[in-house]
Amino acid sequence: MAFDKMELKDIEVWDGNFAAAQAMRQCQIDVVAAYPITPSTPIVEGYAKFLADGYVEGEFVMVESEHAAMSGCIGAAAAGGRVATATSSQGFALMVETLYQASGMRLPIVLNVVNRALAAPLNVNGDHSDMYLGRDSGWIQFDAYCPQDAYDLNFIAFKVSEDHDVRLPCMVHQDGFITSHTAQGVHTLSDDVAYSFVGDFKPMNDMLDFEHPVTHGVQTEEDWHFEHKARQHNDLMTKVMPKIQTAFDDFEKLSGRKYNIVETYDMDDADVCVVCMGTSVETAREVATEMRKEGIKAGVVGIRVIRPFPFFEIAKALKNVKAIAALDRSSPNGTAGMLFNEIAGSLYNTEKRALLSGYVYGLGGRDLTKAHLVALFKELQANVDAGKVTTQLQQFIGVRGPKLAYL
Repeated sequence: MAFDKMELKDIEVWDGNFAAAQAMRQCQIDVVAAYPITPSTPIVEGYAKFLADGYVEGEFVMVESEHAAMSGCIGAAAAGGRVATATSSQGFALMVETLYQASGMRLPIVLNVVNRALAAPLNVNGDHSDMYLGRDSGWIQFDAYCPQDAYDLNFIAFKVSEDHDVRLPCMVHQDGFITSHTAQGVHTLSDDVAYSFVGDFKPMNDMLDFEHPVTHGVQTEEDWHFEHKARQHNDLMTKVMPKIQTAFDDFEKLSGRKYNIVETYDMDDADVCVVCMGTSVETAREVATEMRKEGIKAGVVGIRVIRPFPFFEIAKALKNVKAIAALDRSSPNGTAGMLFNEIAGSLYNTEKRALLSGYVYGLGGRDLTKAHLVALFKELQANVDAGKVTTQLQQFIGVRGPKLAYL
C-alpha cells in the first residue's frame, strides 16, 4: 500500500505533542500500540489520524492499558518492525515492568514520555517524577527543552536506537503542558529528507526470520543473569555516547541545528551555574544573562542525554565553576535529588570540587519564575564569597507556607 506525502512549510506552528507525532509520521512507524493518557494523548492520536488519512503505512493497535501498550510494542519490535508509542505519569509507571523487558531483549523501540507528576495526590501537570522513575531501566534517554527539540530528537532517537551496534530502546522526554501543549515555530524537514536521515528499518534477530531462529525472553537465574546485565551496562552503554555524538553531528549537517550531549551556556568564565533539564533550561539562560549585568558571572548547564549519564562531559563543563545549583523537578523522598547525586558523582574525583547545593522545584506543575532563579543565583554568589555553602544543602523553591529545606 502506498502512502501520501505531506507538504510542510519551512516553519510550522506546532506544540511538542504534534511535533513528536509528525516526526513519527515521517519515520514511517510500522506499529504504534498505545493507551491514551494526559498530557501525551495527542501524540498517538496524531499518529492515528495520519494513518487514517493515508499518510502512514502501518498499524495502530488500541490496547487496554499502558502495560499492554509497551507489551504490544515489544512483540512488534521482536517481530522485526519499527515501533513507537507515547505515555505519561501513571501510564508510564504501569509500563515500568515491561521497560526492562524491552532493554534486556535489545529492542529498538522509541517512547515519547510527556513528563507529568505521579499520584497521590492526583495531578495532571508536569514535573519529572516519571522521568526519574524510569532512569535506570536500561533505555537511552534524551531530554527536549521545546517543541523543536521534541521534533528533532525523535529522528535522532530512531537513528541511534536502531543502530545494530546499539539496539537499545530510547525515550524522548518533554515537559507536560509547558512543552507538550505550547505552540512555537518549528523548523521542519521534508518527508523525504527526514526519512532518509533515519533510513529503512533493518531488522536483526527478528522472530519472523524463520531461516535464522532466535529465542526472546529467556530465563537466566544466577548462572548468566549477572553477565547479561554487566555486558548490557558496560559494553553497550559505553558504545552509545559515540553513536549519539555521530547522530548529532550528522543531524547538524542535515538541518543546521546543533545538539550536544551536555548543553552549556555562558560557561567559559562562569563562577556560578545552574544545572537543570527540560523547559527550565531556557528560563535559567535568560536569568543568567540578566545576572551578568549585575556583576554575577552566571552560567547554565542543560542535560540533553539523561542515560547514559554524561559524567565526563558534566565534569568538563563544570571544571572551573565555583558554586553549582542542581535543580531536581522530582521529590526525592528522603535523600538528595537524582541530579544532585549524579553531579556530585561526576565531580568527586576531580581536582576542583565546586560548592554544590540542591534545589527541588516545580512539583505538580508549579511555576519556576525568574524571581526564583534570581534569588538562587544570588545565593550561589554568596556561597562563593563565603567559600562554603551558606544555606541548607537542599531547599524547596516556591513552596507555599514556611520555607522548607532538607539535609
